[in-house]
Amino acid sequence: MSKFNLPEYDYDAIIIGGGPAGYTAGIYAARSGLKTLLVEGAATVSQITITDLIENYPGIPDGINGFDLMQLFKKQALNFGLEIITNDVLAIKNNIATPFIWDVTLEDKSFKALSVIAATGARWRNLEVPGEQEFAGRGISYCATCDGPFYRNKNVVVVGGGDTALQEALFLTNFASKVTIIHRRNRLRAAEILQKRSFTEKKIEFVWNAKLIEVTGQEFVTGVKVADVESGNINEIEAEGVFIFVGRIPHTDIFRNILKLDAGGYIITDENMRTSAAGIFAAGDCRAKQFRQVVTAAGDGANAIYSAELYVEELKGESY
Repeated sequence: MSKFNLPEYDYDAIIIGGGPAGYTAGIYAARSGLKTLLVEGAATVSQITITDLIENYPGIPDGINGFDLMQLFKKQALNFGLEIITNDVLAIKNNIATPFIWDVTLEDKSFKALSVIAATGARWRNLEVPGEQEFAGRGISYCATCDGPFYRNKNVVVVGGGDTALQEALFLTNFASKVTIIHRRNRLRAAEILQKRSFTEKKIEFVWNAKLIEVTGQEFVTGVKVADVESGNINEIEAEGVFIFVGRIPHTDIFRNILKLDAGGYIITDENMRTSAAGIFAAGDCRAKQFRQVVTAAGDGANAIYSAELYVEELKGESY
């Protein structure tokens, strides 16, 4: 199809999401000359913005807080001329008259795009217990890789019994003096190899058949209260850090009827970030993958927009 008989549309690419994946895609898109719009969520924010310190992002040896890092991403994107708006995307669907064009509906307007980058991210599932929100960033964490080094020679608690909980607990033993794993059942659902490592690790202790019911502290976390799921008896555990790993919830509802998702609701892609629908690409924490960090989200974003660029060039008849 030639670029001269393409129907009317607004953007070559619309990026949905204002986190590391979305902004990296935006930087690459604007730099390559794609007519691109990035839509930052109005009702949701990137999880990185509430991260107090990121010290494992390459090139920033002294560390930086998540909000400031995202401001740097945004400034760089704007310098390349990326168009950015803050709004919530309500729906995405194929254009009735032209199926290869995607109609992206926002709260107060809609746009037509040749491609869409899903970079909507995910959020950690909360326990919804007293103290969890109050001590967020002050002892409550959802990422041992990010925050583990802050708990050197301290007692910490890990909540969960799956692969992530045990992987993160084992990682925390590199820093903490003691790691207490709280699990609501009397056995784990994690992989056997992780269970064996955890059971033989001297720094790890288990509290079985228990659920965390409250996080306590003053300015920072000082401990937790746990209840026995059978007797209801309540015990207190002293801890300066609480790591919660009871699952993530991806922000993928708007893609549920048009893209193939895995059992957890994450978007399934190939290695080039292509989804099950032509013209839609996914990047970052909303994508089904093994490792979720700022640096991997940024890599996803660069890959996704490059694949989108090739796709758009083919639609326009401009493939090299």
